[in-house]
Amino acid sequence: MLHVNDLTFRMEGRLLIDQATFHLPAKSKMGLVGRNGSGKSTLFRIIKGELSGETGSARIRKGARVGTVDQEAPGGPESLMAVVLAGDSERHALMAEAETATDPARIAEIQTRLADIEAHSAEARAGAILSGLGFTAEEQRRPCSEFSGGWRMRVALAATLFARPDLLLLDEPTNYLDLEGAVWLEGYLKSFPGAALVISHDRDLLNGAMDRIAHLKQGKIAVFEGGYDSFEKQLSEKQRLQMKLKAKQDEERRHLQAFVDRFKAKASKARQAQSRVKRLEKMQPVATIIDDPVAPFTFPDPQKRMAPPIIRMEGTEAGYEPGKPVLRDLDLRIDPDDRIGILGRNGEGKSTLAKLISGRLDPMDGHLRKHKKLDIAYFAQHQMDALPPEVSAYQHVVDRMPDATEAQRRSRLATFGLPHHLQESPAKQLSGGEKARLLMHLIAFDGPHLILLDEPTNHLDMDSRAALIDAINAYEGAVIVISHDRHLIESCVDRLWLCAGGTVAPYDGDMEEYRAQFTGRPSRDKPKTAGQDARAEVRKDKAERRKARQPLLDAVRKWEAEAERLRGVLAVIDKGLAAPGLYEKDPKTATELQIKRAKAVELIDAAETKWLEAEEALEEARRG
Repeated sequence: MLHVNDLTFRMEGRLLIDQATFHLPAKSKMGLVGRNGSGKSTLFRIIKGELSGETGSARIRKGARVGTVDQEAPGGPESLMAVVLAGDSERHALMAEAETATDPARIAEIQTRLADIEAHSAEARAGAILSGLGFTAEEQRRPCSEFSGGWRMRVALAATLFARPDLLLLDEPTNYLDLEGAVWLEGYLKSFPGAALVISHDRDLLNGAMDRIAHLKQGKIAVFEGGYDSFEKQLSEKQRLQMKLKAKQDEERRHLQAFVDRFKAKASKARQAQSRVKRLEKMQPVATIIDDPVAPFTFPDPQKRMAPPIIRMEGTEAGYEPGKPVLRDLDLRIDPDDRIGILGRNGEGKSTLAKLISGRLDPMDGHLRKHKKLDIAYFAQHQMDALPPEVSAYQHVVDRMPDATEAQRRSRLATFGLPHHLQESPAKQLSGGEKARLLMHLIAFDGPHLILLDEPTNHLDMDSRAALIDAINAYEGAVIVISHDRHLIESCVDRLWLCAGGTVAPYDGDMEEYRAQFTGRPSRDKPKTAGQDARAEVRKDKAERRKARQPLLDAVRKWEAEAERLRGVLAVIDKGLAAPGLYEKDPKTATELQIKRAKAVELIDAAETKWLEAEEALEEARRG
């Protein structure tokens, strides 16, 4: 279906694709993965004919229909159903011609072709696709202009799928879907009769619908059979074998070089030494896979622990119009170390709940109690667009740390994980992933008690998602996550809430049981599998370890504060000792201050020792 042969492409002097060669067979589903900025979208543009390679080619089977989702979503007065039906250009043209055709032979041809492409069941097929992507029957009749950009992108995706192309090219299709939509798309792609090449960082989609993975790294493309988990294992094994081969080759080089160095001056060994020199010259170095670690996320821990619960809702209602609550009868609590995942279809009130918790929306009725000094960090996609376009990451740090030194500011900026050359670039020059990284570090800058993340992974590549998971699990405060990324939820969350039917309630099942509710798979009444029990045990173990670490964290803060207090005492003593003429005018006071100073220094040393011991114990507990 698709052949990419010896393709090379440069952009502004940078080599993005280097002699890439791979083949996508008909009916195969291939996931294209790689770091943000590695050239995946550029490769798509070359395949679509929008760009030309420096060498090589990207050829699609002659006559094959290609389906892509345009970056600009439909937004006119046409209904969603009309937009989707128009996605099949052949059917649309034939239906229009059937209205005006007069030649009996041509009419017969049109009707035969319409029957072949199942044109008369088109509306039912379009409705099924729109329904799978989250649109009700009533919404399908409404004009596109009434929907937000994310929902209109779903319509564009629906139109592409409805056209049933021979080759689908999809770039991050789950970014504007909820969890239910992402699961539906996974099932659709799995049964899709054509071929598909999908750029994605959604592990579940790559595992569930793809039969091979193409990995783009440093311009090279390597293809691995199987889904993403299989790709990770194969890549790890490849790295291990290559490092082992390199170590063996390096040892042989050392051995040969040692022989040459030792015997090259001896006539009796000259021939053997020269032979080894030639072997060294002919030895091809092993091309090792360089591991390029992604910068970590760093969420400062809350400075002061609060008594549970930090938030309590009792009979709470929330909404935007008086008398029309979106959510009602909320009876929920959030504790200082909670890890909560919020589930529910789009439109059920997840974002409304997030705004209520974060304080961006006041309750309409009932009670919502928070600690007075509760600090909440709220990340939402639309906030990225609100970043001042001309302000750099460094300027944000300056604004947050007006009294700090240059070194202190630079040190804090280094924790953001932005490349050095972008730290002083205006936000408008940052990619989506870089803006997401900047925003997450800004909202958590002062060590909040609760971090609320609404779809945090949309612009993050796979390695950055893994780094985000590590940061969430290391953070000592509470975390609430709304995400279509099941892997993120399963890796970070201890308990689930479900938004449905105009309210939010704890959900006792796990992600597999929730998924089963809308995929027709075995119901939640079915006994849990060993894998489900294992995941539940992992979540429980994480929660217990966080609880066990709390006394260590308290000790760290206690001794850090004590050392800081004693340094303040020492500063006061030193100021007294520096008084002019103290030793001549009041030697007794000078002696007392000297004794106090020695005692303060001793106490500072003891406090700092306790502080370091507590830090080491906490780090050991985190590693364990």
